[in-house]
Amino acid sequence: MDSNAGMCYFLSRHGCGRQANGGGVPQLAISSDRSSENTKNLIFMANPFNLRHKPPMIVAAQLTKRFGTQTAVDGLSFEIPAGQIVGFLGPNGAGKSTTLKMLTGMITPTSGTAQVAGFDLQSNTLEAKRHIGFVPESGAVFDSLTGLEYLEMVAALYGIPTHHARDRIKQFITFFDLSFETLTDKLLGAYSKGMKRKVVITSALLHNPPVVFFDEPLDGLDANAAVGFKALIQTLAREGKTIVYSSHILDVVERVCHRVIIIDKGKLLLDGKPDELVATHQSGTLEKLFTQLTGGAELERRAEDFAKTFRP
Repeated sequence: MDSNAGMCYFLSRHGCGRQANGGGVPQLAISSDRSSENTKNLIFMANPFNLRHKPPMIVAAQLTKRFGTQTAVDGLSFEIPAGQIVGFLGPNGAGKSTTLKMLTGMITPTSGTAQVAGFDLQSNTLEAKRHIGFVPESGAVFDSLTGLEYLEMVAALYGIPTHHARDRIKQFITFFDLSFETLTDKLLGAYSKGMKRKVVITSALLHNPPVVFFDEPLDGLDANAAVGFKALIQTLAREGKTIVYSSHILDVVERVCHRVIIIDKGKLLLDGKPDELVATHQSGTLEKLFTQLTGGAELERRAEDFAKTFRP
């Protein structure tokens, strides 16, 4: 399945005419006040779930996925409550993207179960997906559509009335410093990588989902947009959203995530608060801890040896 087809599959399975969270259209409000860091705050309607007790919004129980004889994810179990930003980490081939695809209902597990917002992803797939926002690593869009056409298509798939969708889209383009003319006058195929990324992030948040998965969301964003995005996910968490943030940029993960889950070869290695894990393993930084756990230290030595071959 190519990336465009995968996105279409994820969105189209929601069905039109049904609104996320089972109620009226959630409202968004944007504040243009700038902090000392010159960032903006995007404010979302609070998560309708009771935050006082923080029930698990994501539950993975012995989640396993095999492709033929290869086991990509092997008995993964964890729970994530409302209002938490979780860094989901692992080296290339660790099973991160496969896990995210199972948690968003794009592929079915070989065994084990997964729930999102209280809905089982196998027995109640559509209802679970209505509570999910997903920014895939590919950032795929339909290049033959304008940005506005694409976002209005996504809004229609989630059952958001056109006038509400337009209001939300305008709020997001204000946040991301995009012009409305850019959305209406240019096909997505002519957008830069960073501009496409902003459109994909907007599409994932249009329906105000309580659970959002980000797979390498900073890829293609410039420095200012990246700062704004980090402020955005922190605001989302304060408003009760559950954020799963998969990235290889570990210094960002260490700064913004309340918790990290590290996997390798499909298995859980560590799960905890970044500062506590770093202190326990006396690694100094999350990046050093990650390399210790996943064999990165050996790669560093190999890189040093390789660099020496360029000496005259």
